[in-house]
Amino acid sequence: MRHCQSAIQVFCGVGFFLVLSCTDVAVVDQHIAIDSHAWHYDDQPRVVAHITDTTRPYNIYLNLRHTPDYQYSNIFILLHQHQPQGRDTTERFELRLAEPDGRWLGRGTGSVYAHQQLIKENVRFPDTGSYVFGLEQNMRDNPLREISDVGLRIEPVE
Repeated sequence: MRHCQSAIQVFCGVGFFLVLSCTDVAVVDQHIAIDSHAWHYDDQPRVVAHITDTTRPYNIYLNLRHTPDYQYSNIFILLHQHQPQGRDTTERFELRLAEPDGRWLGRGTGSVYAHQQLIKENVRFPDTGSYVFGLEQNMRDNPLREISDVGLRIEPVE
């Protein structure tokens, strides 16, 4: 009987996971690991988004994970964008990672804090094709320590 209950729990968990994974409409939702939790200026993780619909607006979120030993309450990031027709842009964003009293924002799981922050809202991509986004840390420290991974989530606005 206990074996059957476990099998049902596993099946229900898998079914629940399948329902969740089928409803995710993101064009991309990616995290790229930072080697040794030390993010160097010249280490610029790249995320490729394949845009097929130029009529829909999209929201762009920055994904970031850090350890509790990260020294700052914020982070500055340069987002480099290369469009299919060759136009390049760069924008600077600041993410607040902690409250003034030092409490971390985001979700804490074990020894990692995860953040997903909206950085661009209702963006319309001018062309279909592959957009390449480069993420560059823009802090004074090189390397910037205790960043475990960084990435982007791009999803159509509902």
